Amino acid sequence: MSIYDLSPSPSEEGEVEALTPIHLSESKDEQSDVRFIKLIVSFTLGITLVLAAGYLAAVVLSDGAILLRPSEVALERHANYNTLIQPASEELTGSGVVACIVDSGLAPDHEDLQGINLVGWKDFINGEAQPYDDHGHGTSMAGILVANGWLKGVAREVDLLVAKALGSDGSGNDGTVAEAIDWCVQNGAHVISLSLGGAPDVLPFALGSGRSSGDASNDAIDAGIYVVAAAGNDGEDDDGDVAHPSSEAGVISVGGVTIKGTHWSGSSKGDNNGRLLPLPVLMPRGDPNKKPEIVAPAEGVPVLLENGGWGIADGTSAATVYVTGALCLLLEQQPSLKADESNEGADNVNTVKGMLKDSAVPEDGQVAHDDYYGYGLLSIQGLITRANQD
Repeated sequence: MSIYDLSPSPSEEGEVEALTPIHLSESKDEQSDVRFIKLIVSFTLGITLVLAAGYLAAVVLSDGAILLRPSEVALERHANYNTLIQPASEELTGSGVVACIVDSGLAPDHEDLQGINLVGWKDFINGEAQPYDDHGHGTSMAGILVANGWLKGVAREVDLLVAKALGSDGSGNDGTVAEAIDWCVQNGAHVISLSLGGAPDVLPFALGSGRSSGDASNDAIDAGIYVVAAAGNDGEDDDGDVAHPSSEAGVISVGGVTIKGTHWSGSSKGDNNGRLLPLPVLMPRGDPNKKPEIVAPAEGVPVLLENGGWGIADGTSAATVYVTGALCLLLEQQPSLKADESNEGADNVNTVKGMLKDSAVPEDGQVAHDDYYGYGLLSIQGLITRANQD
């Protein structure tokens, strides 16, 4: 974004007099004309300054969003991240695959979301019949998947289900998230995306004593539905393991990388050796279920904002949706791996987790699972190629 200096010169009147000297022989009409021109110039300059100040204030108040289009920096990062994850053929768009996002809602009026295939909406917070987003995180995540404007989603032609399970402050109840996951299953989701525990500036949801999001996720997996969840953003003050429900064995836990493909410092660490303390007790994890399973873009990711603008966001929540999109492309290319076209259930999920493991791009020198970097960086083309080998 360029910022132009619109302030007046130090001595406007002096310049005008120097450029247009007033001679004693000038008439009163000529002097009036000069004063009138000065007035017009001053008025125009004043209006320009007011508009410029208003524009800059709007940019600041919208966290840097440029309200007419994304910044060149955002567009460049968008292209670089797309290259980093080794995209599949442009022929794959997610068509025929149903993806369900459980988050804070959706602002469907955003220009980059025009024409998306929104096939279902459920508001578990306020019971509203029409889609909305009073926090913004859900819109940002949906854009990574289905945007088709200045920004392009990973699988922009999927049939999209959106369940609002987080409130205006970004928090939610774990039981409500479980209900939302169940709704995704009931409405034919093939992939469920849970950017929970990995949302920037979003409060964690409260664990209850009833049916949990982990229970709902495991039931979905048993039915052959792929559940993808954020590893979490506590890497710099790590609590020892990835966030719930990505800690569940069958859930695909997604960590984060920088624009250079290196580990993002905020991404949570997985505890794969098991522990007795601190609670909860963790059993050792084996392949292909070590946490996180895979990493994807998480630092300075270009996103849509609910106010109609564009911005930049950090978090493994964004990384989660990249993996969600990759799975949607895989299922389009390999429809026999869909829950409603196979009786294999959780076996299909385990098979695909093995494909993710085998196709991930490890860090330089990495020979096994890493507690931060997982099995490696998402490669969409690698995943598709690996699937075609079977």
